[in-house]
Amino acid sequence: MKQGAKRCVIKIGSALVTDEGRGLKREALHLWVDQIAALRKRGYECVLVSSGAIAEGMSRLGWKQRPVAVYELQAAAAVGQMGLVQVYESCFQRHGMHTAQVLFSHEDFSNRGRYLNARSTLKTLLALGVVPVVNENDTVATEELCLGDNDTLAALAANLVEASLLVILTDQEGLYSADPRSHPEAKLVQNARAGDVALMDMAGGSGALGRGGMQTKLKAAELAARSGTTTVITSGRTPDVLLRLMDGEQLGTRLEPGQRPVAARKRWLATHVGVRGRLLLDAGAARVLRSSGRSLLAVGVCGVEGQFSRGDIVACVDPEQREFARGLVNYNSDEAGRIMGKASDRILDILGYVDEPELIHRDNLSLLGT
Repeated sequence: MKQGAKRCVIKIGSALVTDEGRGLKREALHLWVDQIAALRKRGYECVLVSSGAIAEGMSRLGWKQRPVAVYELQAAAAVGQMGLVQVYESCFQRHGMHTAQVLFSHEDFSNRGRYLNARSTLKTLLALGVVPVVNENDTVATEELCLGDNDTLAALAANLVEASLLVILTDQEGLYSADPRSHPEAKLVQNARAGDVALMDMAGGSGALGRGGMQTKLKAAELAARSGTTTVITSGRTPDVLLRLMDGEQLGTRLEPGQRPVAARKRWLATHVGVRGRLLLDAGAARVLRSSGRSLLAVGVCGVEGQFSRGDIVACVDPEQREFARGLVNYNSDEAGRIMGKASDRILDILGYVDEPELIHRDNLSLLGT
């Protein structure tokens, strides 16, 4: 892992955490938690995305085969989630570490306001030294239960926290040039670019308990690459796999992003047509944004136009009424109007809470024409 890259998302698949359909493999979970605890002591911030809730629920309910009906899957997820969280909590408590259960649905990523709220919560947990244990909210998210998978969820979590590395632990060594079970001459693909269409032809299907085959892992790597995240697909059965990866050892398949993340996001911001409102900036704030690439603080805003919500795209306008930038705003129009012209340390007194110290963070701000 690159020097200074200290935030990672770790996804553990069903085949690793379940005992052939007989509930959770508690001994294996202890080993991965020991490694995550060791990484935390090295200064790494880790988000854990774990499969296994439905499989654990099936075991507790005495079901031998994965059900087809959505309501039965939801019931199994609800029962199994209790066991999954209990095991992880007890494992991390042995290291004196706190965990937090975080359940996501599709709306948490598609609605920009909820997306920003989720990002703030996860980043706060990481800053507090807590390990978020993430899963889909299978109990109520019917569409996601039918169509989603934890590989995709892990990639979305990597986008959310802007992780440097996504590790997808599976029961395979990585991506092979062909299915090694029927092609013994197949070779492990050690390095490639995320999103390379040629890789999809090499991928196979999925197992009985898990629903994410190698193709979903490749798609997840492509999704994670949008935030500049490198993805490693490797075997979770390799001893000390996480520690060895962070030490720079070549394991499994490493998929690098093809473009810088900020550039891609800022191009999207600059060309987005759904501008919800305008922030009128004083001359000093306009000059700072144009010249230094800093965040926009409320103190530099002298007017708010339009009705917008947190997470909407707004235009930044200079004193000559020229729109020169666009960005994702951290406060709605009413809140922005109340804190405009005020220093960031006044936000708590004025609103009674602080979501972010900036009105628009520099990573979510794009100068037009750049």
